[in-house]
Amino acid sequence: MAKRPYHDSLWKPAGQAISNHRMIEDGDHLAVGVSGGKDSLTLLYVLSEMRKFSPVKFHLHAITVDMGFNVSLEPIRDYCREICVNWSQVHTKIAPIVFDYRKEPNPCSLCSKMRNGALHIAAKQMGCSKIALAHSLDDAIETFFLS
Repeated sequence: MAKRPYHDSLWKPAGQAISNHRMIEDGDHLAVGVSGGKDSLTLLYVLSEMRKFSPVKFHLHAITVDMGFNVSLEPIRDYCREICVNWSQVHTKIAPIVFDYRKEPNPCSLCSKMRNGALHIAAKQMGCSKIALAHSLDDAIETFFLS
């Protein structure tokens, strides 16, 4: 059997982490927060591929929080179709609230809290049991200092 690309550097560590920490259980409905960046799209791809081979059966649903910046999210929708993952777009007015109404000089913390709130509400409404986010160590450190 041919080795999957990036097996040693991507698939194996991801599979081990999920297994060791029991991150996904049989029958889970997993919401994946998808911003359109490389981290979240890679996470979505890895999970969609794992679904095919894993003895643990789970469902995926990609969710993108539309912050209200008037940016096309069609590329995300198209990618989700390509990898056979259901996708939902959550419309919000986060950008106008943060930038126009509140005129936040340092908007990152408020934006993050509002975006995560919208994501959690949407995931709950869709019946998802868990949420997967593609945070790196840099993201964790940045969040720590912003809090």
